[in-house]
Amino acid sequence: MESRKLATILSSLISQLLLLLLHNIFPFPPNSVPPNNSTDSILPLLLFSHQLAATLSLSPKHRKNKRKRDFQHPNPLTRTPDSFRNTFLMSSSSFEWLSGLLEPLLECRDPAPLFHSLHLSSGARLAIGLSRLAEGQDYQQISARFAVSDPVAKFCVKQLCRVLCTNFRFWVSFPSPSDLPSISQSFQSLSGLPNCCGAVLCTRFNIVVNANSTTTTTTTNDKVSVSQVAAQIVVDSSSRILTIAAGFLGHKSDSQILQASTLYNDIQQGTLLNAPCNQFLIGDSEYPLLPWLMVPYANPAPASAEENFNSAHEIMRLPALRAAASLRNWGVLSRPVCEELKTAVAYIGACSILHNSLLMREDFSALASEFEDCNQGCYGEPCNAMLDGEAVSSKALALRDNLAAVAKKIRDSKNS
Repeated sequence: MESRKLATILSSLISQLLLLLLHNIFPFPPNSVPPNNSTDSILPLLLFSHQLAATLSLSPKHRKNKRKRDFQHPNPLTRTPDSFRNTFLMSSSSFEWLSGLLEPLLECRDPAPLFHSLHLSSGARLAIGLSRLAEGQDYQQISARFAVSDPVAKFCVKQLCRVLCTNFRFWVSFPSPSDLPSISQSFQSLSGLPNCCGAVLCTRFNIVVNANSTTTTTTTNDKVSVSQVAAQIVVDSSSRILTIAAGFLGHKSDSQILQASTLYNDIQQGTLLNAPCNQFLIGDSEYPLLPWLMVPYANPAPASAEENFNSAHEIMRLPALRAAASLRNWGVLSRPVCEELKTAVAYIGACSILHNSLLMREDFSALASEFEDCNQGCYGEPCNAMLDGEAVSSKALALRDNLAAVAKKIRDSKNS
C-alpha cells in the first residue's frame, strides 16, 4: 500500500476514535432529540471525518512532507552526512534550504506537452538537476534513477540552470566600492600586501560539439570535435567568485580574454576599482602588467624585493586556484560536456552560483581540498603578456615596485 494512502487511512481512524471519545464525554443536550440508535448518530460523523482526513492529506500545509516523500521515490537516499555530500556536493540541510528557496520558481512553469506528466515537487526537480550538475550523470541515467522520461529529465536540468542563472546571478557579482576594503583586508591578512581586491584567473573546460561548430577543435573524428570553452573568474581570499565571464573560445590567451571582457572595460572606465587608493587585482604571467593588475616579476634575484613580492603574490593566487579546481569538481564540468556551447556556459554559471551559495552557508562540501597551479613555472619565465599596441605604464611599474618594497620589509621583520 502506498504511504500516502496509508497515512490517509490512519488519519481517518484517529479522527473516528476522537469523535467517539468526544461523543461519550459530551452527550446530546437534554432538549435535543436523540437519534434512533448510536450507529445512526455516529455514521455521519465518521463519513465527515474520513473526508476531512483525505482533505488534510492534500492540503498545502502538508506540502513539505509531500515534497520529502516525492523526493524519496523511486530511489530514496539514506539521510547521512556523507550521502548528500557524495551525491549532490552539499549537505542535506543545504539541499533542503535550496529546495525551499527555489520551490516557487521550479514549480511555476511547466511546458504544455509535459504538464500532465510532470507532477514533481521542487525537491525532486532539484535532485534531478543536481544529478546532472553534481554527479555528471547523463539523461538516460537520470531517467532510470528517477523513473521519468528523458524529456522530463532534460527539462528539469535546464530549468534549474535557468532559475539559478536568471534569478540568483546576484550571488556572483562584483562587490560595491564600500565592500572592497574588507576584501582587501582579508588578502592583506594572507600576504601583508595592501589594496588587493581579487585574483583573476582563466580556467578552461572541455566540450564535445558538432564537427561543423565554430568552436576551436583540439581533436576530431568523423562526427564530433572536442573543444574548450574558457571562463574568466575573479575570486576573493575565501575562494568566493566575485565575477565570472564564460563562453570564450578556449584557444584565446588569457590576456585576449581579459581585454574582451566587461571586467576590463569597467575597470578601465573607473567604475569598479578605486584608482586613487591604488586598488588592484592580481594575475599570473599570462596577463599584462597594468596599473590595476599586478603580475609577478620575471626571473627575480634570490632574496630580492622582487622575489618577496612573487612569494606574496603566489599566496594571494591560491584562493583563485582553489575556486577553479572546485568548479572542475562538479561532475558535469569534470568531463567533456556533450551538449551545445550555450548549455555548457549555463552549466558553468549554475555551478558558480551553487559554489558561492554553499560558501555563504559555510558548507564546504564542494570546495576542492587539493589543487595545483596549472601555470607552475610562470614565475621564472619571461613575462611577455602585453595588450596590443600598449607598453607597460610607469604607474604600473611604480606600484609593483612599491608593493615589492612592502613585501621585503615584511619578510625582513619576520626574519629579525
